[in-house]
Amino acid sequence: MWEFDNAKYFYLLLLLPVLAAIFLWNTLWKKKKIAEFGSGDFLKKLAPDASTSKGIVKAVLALATVFFLVIGIVNPKIGTKLETVKRQGIDIVFAIDVSKSMLAEDIAPSRLAKTKQLVSQIINNLGSDRIGIVGYAGTAFPMLPITTDYNMAKMYLQDMNTDMVSSMGTALSDAIQVGSEYFDDPNTSKLMILISDGEDHGEGISEAVEIAKAKGIKIITIGVGTENGGQIPLKVNGKITGYKQDSEGNTVITKLDKSTLEEIAKATGGRFIYGSSTKEVVDLVNESLQNIEKTDFESQQIADFQSQFQWFIGLALLLLILDLFVLERKTSWLAKRNIFNEK
Repeated sequence: MWEFDNAKYFYLLLLLPVLAAIFLWNTLWKKKKIAEFGSGDFLKKLAPDASTSKGIVKAVLALATVFFLVIGIVNPKIGTKLETVKRQGIDIVFAIDVSKSMLAEDIAPSRLAKTKQLVSQIINNLGSDRIGIVGYAGTAFPMLPITTDYNMAKMYLQDMNTDMVSSMGTALSDAIQVGSEYFDDPNTSKLMILISDGEDHGEGISEAVEIAKAKGIKIITIGVGTENGGQIPLKVNGKITGYKQDSEGNTVITKLDKSTLEEIAKATGGRFIYGSSTKEVVDLVNESLQNIEKTDFESQQIADFQSQFQWFIGLALLLLILDLFVLERKTSWLAKRNIFNEK
């Protein structure tokens, strides 16, 4: 398994097409200037030791040098063994609303974008806890099973969107039931963080809450949106083309329904909080985690990562040396032989 110390430097690879374009432009410019003197046999006599192919070889070597140098700076590491690690922590499942109403922009930049910010920051503040992700709209679906891989969790989180579920509505009951199925170990401490605008929540919530209580799951509910509400934008290529309307042609206004979210949290011994302030949400979650007893669990992970940057830096230096030895002209003895033969 690979990981990268400085993945941000991958952006330096954008230099490659720029350098390639500069080389191409320079080659065409040289050909144009040379053509002004003549063509064919005249140019061969004028520059008998010129070599077009070696110029291309030098350019390829230079681009390859830059490529391997950037990879070396990124510092790839490879995990050499799988080991079982004992941890103390809590199993946490994030249940994330991806219904169309989450596109409303009454909370900046949008309800769904704010939700991703909140979850990402919560994950950043976790220690040795295990996490999973459930998405839901009209129905709920498992997104990411319980894992200790926070980077993978954040990758899945960023891919979530309102087109993942075709059915309309916000099935809070389904979200709680599917999330409850993630907790398969009766001995671990369990927490569900349910994020939604609470609107159009459907039926069966009481039954789902009872299932959660029977498993000892506390639920923190986070309300995103405002009680004044907002319109649901319709976008094409990122530009707003209109707003969602009902069957009678009226613009739909979606509002935060905090009452249902408060009831869910209260019934399971959790807490409700508005999602407008990232800091307040993170602080509340941290406070709640401190009040939950951590339990022991084992997990397997790739360990003993070793840096591989030296191989790429060494290869870049080797290519650089080769590039210095490749001349953009034929060897002198070959040029002299060509002139001799022409005579």
